[in-house]
Amino acid sequence: MKQPRSIHLRSLTLIVIALMIAPIMAHAQTDEIQVYDAVIAPQGIFNIMVHSNFTPAGRLTPREPGGVIPDHSFNGTWEWAYGVKPWLEQGLYMPVYSPYSMKLGQSSGGGRIDGFKVRELFVRPHAQQHLLFWGMNFEFSFNYPQWEPRTYTAEIRPIIGAYPGKWELIYNPIVDTDWTGGIQGLQWNPCGRIVYNINHTWDVAAEEYDHFGSFYSFMSLHDQFHEAWGVFDRNGKIWDIEAGAGLGLTSGSDRWTLKLMISRNINKKAWRPHLHF
Repeated sequence: MKQPRSIHLRSLTLIVIALMIAPIMAHAQTDEIQVYDAVIAPQGIFNIMVHSNFTPAGRLTPREPGGVIPDHSFNGTWEWAYGVKPWLEQGLYMPVYSPYSMKLGQSSGGGRIDGFKVRELFVRPHAQQHLLFWGMNFEFSFNYPQWEPRTYTAEIRPIIGAYPGKWELIYNPIVDTDWTGGIQGLQWNPCGRIVYNINHTWDVAAEEYDHFGSFYSFMSLHDQFHEAWGVFDRNGKIWDIEAGAGLGLTSGSDRWTLKLMISRNINKKAWRPHLHF
C-alpha cells in the first residue's frame, strides 16, 4: 500500500534539514572514511572490504606524542563482515594499520599495526526497498598508542536516510567515547552523504565528515575538523569500488585526503547489492 505523498515529502524535508545543520569538527587520522547506508551482507554471506586512505596534504602534528602525523600518511584496514540475519551484520576490522607515513611521531617512516575493531550493525531489513531506512552500529576498538591515546574506545553510529527515487540522503550522527566517564568522554563526530544514482552501476555523491570535540566543551570553529568530499561508486558483478577526494575546510582539518574502498562477497552466488568500502 502506497504511503500518502504528503508523508513522503515531510519525511524527506526532515532528513534534508538534518543534513544541512550537521556541525563542524576536528579529529585524528582514521582507518575508515565512510557513511553507513544500512545495506548489509546478505544472510549467510561473508563480505570483505579493503579501506585505503592517503593524506597528500595534512596536519603536521600528531594527536599525541609518538602518534601518526596525518601529513603524507597512508592508513587502512581490512573489514570482514558476515550477514547473520536480514537485520544484523557482524564485523571485524583486522588489522588496522599505517603501512606508510612520512613521520610517525618523532621517528621517521615505517609501517605499524594500529589495532583492531569489532562491530555489531542492526538495520531495517532490505534498506534499499524502502523510502525510509534506519540502523544502529556499535563498534569496540583496541588501539595501540600511536593510533589513539586510549587503549579502548567505542563508537555508537545511528543511521537515518531515505531513497527518494534516484537520490539517497543519509546521515550518521556518530558519538565516540574513550571511556573516561561522563560527558567529558563523549565526542560528537557526525557525517552525511547525498547520492545521485546514475544507473545500476554508477553513482556520485557529496559527503561531509565533522568533529566538534567533547560534548562537555566543543572546540573553537578554527580547531574543529570539517571535510567536504566528492565520491563515486561503481557496483560491479564481482567487485564494488568507492573512491573520492576530501577537502579540509578549517585549520583543524587535513587539506586533502584521498580514499579507495574495494569490496566483494566471498560467496559468488550472492552479491551485495550496494557496497561502500
